[in-house]
Amino acid sequence: MSVGVLMINAQGIMLTVDGNDYFLSYNRVPWMKDAPISSVLNVQREGQSAITWPDLDVDLEIESLKHPERYPLIMKREANEVI
Repeated sequence: MSVGVLMINAQGIMLTVDGNDYFLSYNRVPWMKDAPISSVLNVQREGQSAITWPDLDVDLEIESLKHPERYPLIMKREANEVI
């Protein structure tokens, strides 16, 4: 079980997870766009089903890479407000 960053560009990050490649657009993870490269490269496997960037306090389910349409982004501004 391996995970790594293949490429970082202006649009997002190309990851490899268990031999499968996934493009993670900054549209889906905007908080990673201005992250230090060294922090983005520090990606680790978290059990069987997730990956994590410990320097950025970001965790992603591997299923969300395989099927992003099943994981819509929801951002909360306040405790009771969802956009």
